[in-house]
Amino acid sequence: MKSVLIYNNRTGIAEKLEPLLNKEGFRMLVTDNEQQLMLMLQADSIQLILLDVELNNQKWDKGIEQVAALRRVSRIPLIVISSQSADTAKIMALEAGADDYVTVECNPLELFARIKAQIRRYFQLIGLCEDMSRIYKVEGLTIDDVQRTVTADGRNVRLTPIEYKILKLLVQRKGEVLSNRQIYETIWRMQPIGADNIIAVHIRHIREKIESNPRKPKYLKAVWGNGYKVG
Repeated sequence: MKSVLIYNNRTGIAEKLEPLLNKEGFRMLVTDNEQQLMLMLQADSIQLILLDVELNNQKWDKGIEQVAALRRVSRIPLIVISSQSADTAKIMALEAGADDYVTVECNPLELFARIKAQIRRYFQLIGLCEDMSRIYKVEGLTIDDVQRTVTADGRNVRLTPIEYKILKLLVQRKGEVLSNRQIYETIWRMQPIGADNIIAVHIRHIREKIESNPRKPKYLKAVWGNGYKVG
């Protein structure tokens, strides 16, 4: 179950937020014990921390230290709630790693909207990072494994499914020489029968599509007697 973790609850915000969280399918967890807080953060279900800090009379050091300490151990969204409305306090909290800052007077509905926005933005960013990790580049050659597209020196390249798999394998293992046998077994997942001829034909076709001069390949190179490599 998705959970929002409230640390300290000195302003009593937990009681105001709980009905809203429950209605949207969130569980609310509350603690004022630092050791228990660290244990709770190990749970995958925690999607946001609401840090209730005392920033009164400009004695902000402890509260800001709490923000920084939490940011060192967790990257999940963190919203600070405080009775302090001074711009300096807000700036210090944000610079210490808070994603948002609200004051006690904030309408619980607005705070809940901010909570959902931070969670949504965080998981969109995770998705973007995962997508970015599936984009492979070697100089002017790019394989976008999300869109399943290939570009070479700015040109869109249309490969067959097998050609795409072979090129992707070599790009993922950039600089490594793979034998015909290794390529065949990885792509077809069976014992290589006639692997040398089959791989040679596919390599020739790939070169014709990605290389400006297939006879002098820039990307897909043969290492005589050993196999092929990219990069």
